[in-house]
Amino acid sequence: MKAIVVQSLGGPQNLALVDLPAPSAGAGQVLIAVEAAGVGLVDVLLRQGAIPGSSAPGFVPGIEVAGTVITVGEGVDRSWLERRVFTMVTGGGYAERVAAEASHLVPLPPTMKAVDAVALGVNALVAEFILRRARVKAGERVLVRGASGGIGVMATQLAARCGAVVAAATSSVARGQRLLQLGASQVLDRAATSAGETPEGFDVILDPVAGPDTASFLGKLNQNGRMVVCGAAGGFPPPDFGMGVLRAFKKSLTFAFLSLDSIATTERAAALKEIFDSAASGELKPVIDESLALESASAAHAKLEAGGVFGKLVLVP
Repeated sequence: MKAIVVQSLGGPQNLALVDLPAPSAGAGQVLIAVEAAGVGLVDVLLRQGAIPGSSAPGFVPGIEVAGTVITVGEGVDRSWLERRVFTMVTGGGYAERVAAEASHLVPLPPTMKAVDAVALGVNALVAEFILRRARVKAGERVLVRGASGGIGVMATQLAARCGAVVAAATSSVARGQRLLQLGASQVLDRAATSAGETPEGFDVILDPVAGPDTASFLGKLNQNGRMVVCGAAGGFPPPDFGMGVLRAFKKSLTFAFLSLDSIATTERAAALKEIFDSAASGELKPVIDESLALESASAAHAKLEAGGVFGKLVLVP
């Protein structure tokens, strides 16, 4: 099979298309013919070796795929054969075939395209669970940082669907117009938010960016406000960022991190089924920046790192 391999840790030029033996489905697993693979920041960080415990060079990146089950392993219900599914894997998604745990599979609605499933996938899951963690309610004022990114466009839609008043931080007028179409009530300039010029008065801040400005955003929260960080596109917060919570002790602020790794597989699958059903009915919109051929993985990574992506980048084997 064709697959993308990280030949050495570092830049996107280290991604190479190679021929590898196709994996087999072990006990409790299925083999999937991959139709679409998501490109995310986690893939970039693993390629760079920036995540503690990152794999040694020679691995195939990719943690989310959609495709068709072509083989089932021992102990797996044969009714999965020929079914179109989405799943998260621990790696190996940038390939024509991938082995996955049968217990992690989520069936796709009949009308859903594989690229749309991946455009929702991990990003919509993270957005759904940060809204739950932040306890977003109708009428609340919500700021979405990095609103043009894969998680941001999903968080904007889902918060608006909850009845929240959404302020979306982004980098251009054109992107702002698209976010307004996705349910945002207000668009804020990302450069101004980074310079500390964001207005105050938010009940909730949903943050896939983090970075050195993390602490300054705590001052934008109302009494009993909540801020949830679900990513670090802007880098890690400074070591003393929590002092902002302590200084505002009388406001009873809540600060939390959210990782999908802390969510049970069954809970993720149930949430994703609801997300797919909402998209199939037209209530939720998959947002794809670009679909690229598998061999263009390095270009996809370079584009993601450059910060020019609105929504999701998808690889198509």
